[in-house]
Amino acid sequence: MNRREFVTTAAAGTLLANERALGANDRIRLGLIGAGGRGSYIAHLAKTSPGTEFVAACDAYEPRRLEAVDKLGTQTKSYLDYREVLDRNDIDAVMIGAPDHWHVPMTLDAVAAGKDVYVEKPVTHRLEEGDKLISGVEKSKRVVATGTQQRSWDHYTLAKQLVQEGRLGQITLAEMYWYQNYVRPTWQDPESQVDLSKLDWKRFLGSAPEQPFNELRFRRWRFFWDFGGGIFTDLMTHWIDVVQWFMNSPMPKMVSASGATHALREWQCPDTVNAAIQFSQNYTAVYDGTMISSLEDGGIIFRGTKGVMKLTRAGMWVYSEFSQHRSSRDLPDPEIVMKSSDDGTRTNVQNWLNCIRSRALPNANVRAGVEAARTSHLANLSMREGKAITP
Repeated sequence: MNRREFVTTAAAGTLLANERALGANDRIRLGLIGAGGRGSYIAHLAKTSPGTEFVAACDAYEPRRLEAVDKLGTQTKSYLDYREVLDRNDIDAVMIGAPDHWHVPMTLDAVAAGKDVYVEKPVTHRLEEGDKLISGVEKSKRVVATGTQQRSWDHYTLAKQLVQEGRLGQITLAEMYWYQNYVRPTWQDPESQVDLSKLDWKRFLGSAPEQPFNELRFRRWRFFWDFGGGIFTDLMTHWIDVVQWFMNSPMPKMVSASGATHALREWQCPDTVNAAIQFSQNYTAVYDGTMISSLEDGGIIFRGTKGVMKLTRAGMWVYSEFSQHRSSRDLPDPEIVMKSSDDGTRTNVQNWLNCIRSRALPNANVRAGVEAARTSHLANLSMREGKAITP
């Protein structure tokens, strides 16, 4: 490659494997389980794909169900109990956007009912659920994809090829970071108050301990241990999935993590976290995250003996260690730049739909989803127990 090279999505296509073409007459009938913000978004992406039709939408909160029906079409029937969706023989597949603690039971129930599944990350809520989920999915022969969409994003796929080809040399450090700002509590807007007469709170709780309704826990369930796993499972799962995928290292050797609450004291999970993760493949991954400042958003930096790669959802930049135009403090001009104009969630959903027709293994398959979630769970375990964890 030339010293400075800009790679477009079209050009990168020659380096990437082509997916199997869609069958023009293959129609996939879908159901949505969990119609909150994320669930509604992935359903919208699937709906806009040719040859798909939503016929069911399920949620514990009636306004969300009705809104989903309105957006997905008049043929979509509203359900309170997700098992009624799975009982329908005319539904081929379901998309699960429910809180984390529902992911494993809903997925296993769905594959047992003969449905293919797209389930958001993290695929597990507890460390011990991973093996059970993999076993249930693989025995069922159903097509299950997870919401780790970087695996279906062109510039991430090209970045992986460059890493594996040795463009960066020996990589010893992968720096992950993600910053968001939750200080302004939009959930307290009076217009967004939950109508308790239209919420089945007990159904929302599911396997979680019985507890009185709390609007913050309902709105921000990711940051309460009964329903989610905080920053590590919500955000780091995406990045550690990329790192483990690029480096062919599904299991960490040691995880050491810490966290603290500095501003968002109404949450159970810390608002600021750090982790150091060692792998037997001779590299370390570190993660820094806080939920009180969003500037710079999130990304990964791979540091190798021959160069550095900066990788975000906006694109990829590769810098040579041996550039003549550098100082000890400033990065040289990038030798490779690839900007992204697509949404990896769209391409990940499309890959899943293609695999439903071809019965191939999805890019974001269930084993990869369990491996990424496992590392995030180990980080939480280390943080909460105050000691390094050796799996």
